[in-house]
Amino acid sequence: MKKIIIAGTRKGVKDKKEGITLVNEYIDSFPTDTKSILKELREIMKEEVPGGEETTGYGVPVVNLNGKPVIYFAAFKNHTSIYPAPRGAKEFRNELEKYKGGKGTVQFPLDKPLPIALIKRIVRFRLKLVGGTEKN
Repeated sequence: MKKIIIAGTRKGVKDKKEGITLVNEYIDSFPTDTKSILKELREIMKEEVPGGEETTGYGVPVVNLNGKPVIYFAAFKNHTSIYPAPRGAKEFRNELEKYKGGKGTVQFPLDKPLPIALIKRIVRFRLKLVGGTEKN
């Protein structure tokens, strides 16, 4: 695994470390409830992006495939986010209307269960865009 330098840091997350170490430190820097949601997101990413490389970018976890970012995930005070989100894609438009977020993000409130099926579909959509192959 190559060494990386992250663009931003979160309390307790240091520069110039291996990607997986940075992701572990990022997740561990949150309260227990948020940490478990981040771990759930991480497992979804591992499952949906076989051969993906975990690292950080812009100070948050990202899963890359063949050097291209497939999906980022992050936590904040009241929500978790994944990005880029396909808000402009018609097959997601109605479902994503329910969630806050910017043009390319989707926010999942911490006090609600993660919409796992939707997240998996978004990751598969992103995987196709970056030239990866969906898992069977």
